[in-house]
Amino acid sequence: MEPEQTPVAPHESEAAASLARRLADNITQAVQIRERTLDHVLVALLAEGHILVEDYPGVGKTALARAIARSIDCQFARVQCTSDLLPADVVGTNVYDERAHRFEFRPGPVFANIVLVDEINRASPKTQSGLLECMQERSVTVDVQTHELARPFLVLATQNPIEYEGTYPLPEAQVDRFMVRVSLGYPSPVAEASMLSDHEAGDRVLSLAPIATAADVLAAQDAATRIQASKALRDYVVRLLWRTREDSRVDLGASPRAGLMLLRAAKANAMMQGRDHALPDDVQALAEPVLAHRLVLAPDTARTAAREVVGDAVSMVRAR
Repeated sequence: MEPEQTPVAPHESEAAASLARRLADNITQAVQIRERTLDHVLVALLAEGHILVEDYPGVGKTALARAIARSIDCQFARVQCTSDLLPADVVGTNVYDERAHRFEFRPGPVFANIVLVDEINRASPKTQSGLLECMQERSVTVDVQTHELARPFLVLATQNPIEYEGTYPLPEAQVDRFMVRVSLGYPSPVAEASMLSDHEAGDRVLSLAPIATAADVLAAQDAATRIQASKALRDYVVRLLWRTREDSRVDLGASPRAGLMLLRAAKANAMMQGRDHALPDDVQALAEPVLAHRLVLAPDTARTAAREVVGDAVSMVRAR
């Protein structure tokens, strides 16, 4: 028997859709980004997911995270990953207070609402693993004491796909924690010329003012969980997952967690469109950014094949 949920009210979905539009308008004042890519980023934010931005240096990965943080009146923190970064530098540690004669917990940067983890693959595996509990459980355990993180909580991590010297590839368990993986790419010549003109006088991100509060984002996230998803739609998601598992180019297909992430993303996408129910179109629109980075490809298979596998699954599996 399915658990009962309070249906999302029309004014809630309208408010969430308005929030997404205002965030998009504000962010694009300072960052050149394709509309589709920005939609995927906002979907992850409203679906309580995390974002992995994989792209070349200098295309605006850090600026995007800063623009999101400045658009929302909440706390922002940046972690610059290096090989000597320790887990305690990220999550925090207990420090002895000589005056009080006791240990006090000093929270790390993950206790902010929006956390930019820059060049995550330059951190050691031990430090990378320190983010696992944060991203999945929204809490940190230090010396058997569990500390809840702030809400909303978004990790936006970046990595460079072409420089591997001195890096540590993210393990599959870590990659699986990111709801979407996106690439910004180079802007068009016209957009790049406009960017040079806009940024000539200084950093445009610093001029952004908050257009939403943390409470606004939490309300939208709550509404997204109550967007309707029919049994037929859930069955469609499962059939997509199984199609990736049966593909000969794949050693390990999309996991059940991937299906949960895809359904949550589809519901958030539907809400951004002002609807109170998700459609197969929402699933298809998010399938590639949600599923492709979770596939473990067979040896000697091109890295770009992951997108092809997902694309083939979407084209071959029909919604009922």
